[in-house]
Amino acid sequence: MLKWKIVIAGALIAMAVAGPAWADCADPGEPGVDWRSCIFDRQDLRRVDLTGAKLRDASFKRANLTGANLSKANAFRAKFVSSQSSGANFDGARLAEADLTKANLTGASFRKTDLRRARLFRANLRGADMTGASMRGADILKADLTGATWTNGKRVCAEGSIGKCR
Repeated sequence: MLKWKIVIAGALIAMAVAGPAWADCADPGEPGVDWRSCIFDRQDLRRVDLTGAKLRDASFKRANLTGANLSKANAFRAKFVSSQSSGANFDGARLAEADLTKANLTGASFRKTDLRRARLFRANLRGADMTGASMRGADILKADLTGATWTNGKRVCAEGSIGKCR
């Protein structure tokens, strides 16, 4: 009995020292993939299905995510700087503190997306759907919101809506 207790205690110590399993950045893009802290800068990820993916702290700088599905993904603090993400689906995703500076998000959908404290500086959000998005503290300075459906789901931003929905 004592021998088994020692074996079990040793196994528990080994697991504690090893820590959590890390994401495998070589895994294919598919629903639920764990790409936490992975770097996909300049990658062609057009129409990839990342529904429910774990993308926390991942980097997609200058990546092509045209038509990609990132609905319900956890992309907390992810970087989409200068990405081509037109027509992408971010519905229900967690993009809090994400950096989407200068991203092309034309026609993208952000329905019920958490964009709190996200950086959308100079992003192209023309025709985007922001219905139900949480935008508290989001930086939309110089962002083009022309034709975007605003968070209340009723207001469509007028031509020339730069930095705020008019």
